[in-house]
Amino acid sequence: MNINTYEEAIAYLFAQLHVFQKVGEKALNPNLQNIRKLCIPLGNPEREFPSLHIAGTNGKGSSCHYLASILQEAGYHVGLYTSPHLFSFTERIKVGGQEVEKEWVLRFVKEHMELIQEVQPSFYEISVAMAFAYFAQKRIDIAVIEVGLGGRWDSTNVIQPEASLITNISFDHQSILGHTLAEIAYQKAGIIKENTPAIISETQTETLPVFKKVAQEQNAPIYFAEESYQIEASQIASDTYLDIYQNKKILIQHVKAPLLGIHQQKNLKGVCKTLEIIQEKGWKISPENIKNGIEKLKENVNLQGRWQILQQNPLIVCDVAHNEGGIKEINKLIEATAHEHLHLILGFSKDKDLMAMLKLFPQQNSSFYFCMFDSPRSSSLDELKETAEALHLSATFHQNVNKAMQYAQEKASKKDLLYVGGSTFTVAEIDLITKRQKF
Repeated sequence: MNINTYEEAIAYLFAQLHVFQKVGEKALNPNLQNIRKLCIPLGNPEREFPSLHIAGTNGKGSSCHYLASILQEAGYHVGLYTSPHLFSFTERIKVGGQEVEKEWVLRFVKEHMELIQEVQPSFYEISVAMAFAYFAQKRIDIAVIEVGLGGRWDSTNVIQPEASLITNISFDHQSILGHTLAEIAYQKAGIIKENTPAIISETQTETLPVFKKVAQEQNAPIYFAEESYQIEASQIASDTYLDIYQNKKILIQHVKAPLLGIHQQKNLKGVCKTLEIIQEKGWKISPENIKNGIEKLKENVNLQGRWQILQQNPLIVCDVAHNEGGIKEINKLIEATAHEHLHLILGFSKDKDLMAMLKLFPQQNSSFYFCMFDSPRSSSLDELKETAEALHLSATFHQNVNKAMQYAQEKASKKDLLYVGGSTFTVAEIDLITKRQKF
C-alpha cells in the first residue's frame, strides 16, 4: 500500500487496525504478546528510558499531565504518553509538551508497514509502540506513561517504571474489568511491579486490601498518599488557591489551581507522593518546581477537557468525565457554580449504563439535550430517548453536539450554566474547542 501523507498514514491505522473508540471491547487483546512482538524488532525502546506508570479509573490523565509539567519545570526532558486523543492523534505522544511531528508518524508507519501487517496489532498497540520508539529516539530523561484501560493487560505494561501510581477506582468498562470495585482494582494493580514503589492516590475501603495484597506478592513498597499529604483550598475572587502539607507541615503555599474540584486535590496528593518517592531515588525536584508545574499545567502540556470553560454569559463548560465516579465529581462542581438554570448537553457511549449515568445528574431545574457523536460506539437517539422517557426528563434530541449546543444556547439566559459531556468523544467534537485548540 502506498502511503505518502500523514493523513493517509492515520487513515491506514484506523482502517487496518481495531480501534477501541469504534468497536469497543472487541479491539482489546487480554495479553501482552502483540506489544512485545512490536517492541523486539524496534530494539525494545521501552527499556531505553526511565518511566512513571499511571493507572486508575478517574484522574490518571490529569495526574500524568501534572507529573510531566512538574518534571519539565525541574529541568528534565520529559516524554508523555496519554490516550485517547481529543482532536489529533499526535496529542497522544509529547516530548517537552510538544506533540510528535506528523512527518515522524508518517515515516514510522511507512518504515514499519511490514511489521504492522505481520503482527496485526490493535490501533492502541501500535500507538504505544510508536510512543516508545519516539521517546527512545528523542533521548528523553523520563517518560510519564498513562494506562489506556485496566492495567494488567494494557500494552503499556511492558515498561519497568521508577514508580507506579494508581488513582481513583470507580465503575467503568465492567464487562472487561469486573463488576466490583475490588475486581476492577485487581486489574489496575497489574501495573505494580516487583520491588517497585506503588502509590495509591485515594484510599478506598473496597480496594485497599487488593492493593496491599498485590504489593505484598510483588514485594513492592506501597504508599497511600492521603496518609502523607493534606491540601487546604481557599477562594480569592473566582480563583482557587491551594496550600499543600506534607506530614502536616507546609510544603507549598498559595498555589493557584489550574483544575477545579476535590477530585483534583486527591490527584495532586498522589502526584506529590510519587515525586517524593522518586526524589529519594535521586531525582531533583524542588517545592518551587512543584508549584510552578502545577500553575503552568495548561501552558506546559496543554491539557484540555477538564472543567474547561468555553464561554461566559451564559457560562459553557465541558468535561470528559464519562463514568459514575467522574460524574459524581462533576456534580459537585455544578452545585458550586452559581446559575439560574442548568442545561445538560450529553452524549454517551453505548457500553455505558445510561439509566445509572443519567440518574446522577441534577434533574431539578435542569433541561437535557441529548446528542450522538461520530462513532459506531455512540448511543443512538432512540436509546437516549427511551431512557429519558423512563426517567421523565425534559429533553430534546440532536444529531451532534454542536446542534445540541446551539439549541441550548437559544434557550438559555445569560445567568444559566451549560454543561457539555458524557463522553470524551462528545467533547472532542465541540466546535468551540476545535476552532481555538488551546486554552
